[in-house]
Amino acid sequence: MCRHLGYLGPPIPLASLLFDPPHSLAHQSWAPKDMRGGGTINADGFGVAWYPDGGNPVGYRRTSPLWTDADLRVLARATAAAAIIAAVRSATVGMPVTEPAAPPFLERQWLFSHNGVVAGWPDSVSPLASRLPVQDLLTLDAPTDSALLWALVRHRLRAGAPLAEAVRETVVEVAAAAPGSRLNVLATNGTTLVATTLGHALSVRAGHGAVLLSSEPLDRDPAWRPVPDGHLVIATQSTVDISPLPTE
Repeated sequence: MCRHLGYLGPPIPLASLLFDPPHSLAHQSWAPKDMRGGGTINADGFGVAWYPDGGNPVGYRRTSPLWTDADLRVLARATAAAAIIAAVRSATVGMPVTEPAAPPFLERQWLFSHNGVVAGWPDSVSPLASRLPVQDLLTLDAPTDSALLWALVRHRLRAGAPLAEAVRETVVEVAAAAPGSRLNVLATNGTTLVATTLGHALSVRAGHGAVLLSSEPLDRDPAWRPVPDGHLVIATQSTVDISPLPTE
């Protein structure tokens, strides 16, 4: 399973999430504490994306393990942002290890990451995929379950659905079509973070005008609290709402 995190708040260096904490995302890439569902390390690529002042997000993705990328260490210390999503990948057996397959996925103002696996892929979700425009299927970032999840969420966003609604409806629909899936999703539009917990862990730390969601806490700060399984998180810099995911 992958590890991911999302941040909203005053601008901070990327390194303060990726490298500096004792259990930073870099540390989680080679020494994760919770790999339920399979895997031992997250060495099948990584990605980080952030919002420059007044612009749509930009991203940096590679197929190498995060801890091996010397350029990222330099970039992360020189770059600060108020909205960030980053992830390290442990690819499901049989799925490609390519840069476009590494989260976060991005389009326009949106970023999206998935930690988990769609059970019975691809047959279980073929009926859902068939509802997408053919062009979307032909231009998936990668032939993976995560990329299809992103395409399903993105289709709703393009139709005008709010971010939380697009994520919630997609996760509930996929969970019903593919029981036993692990669907921890993380998405943002730069002002709101939306996340789900379904089959894997997520923790939240909020306060002082900032919110941080992470698969595993980055440090021993007592402000961290776990998000219960089967829940939806909608967070801004000043509010965190956690509610049960509906069942279809």
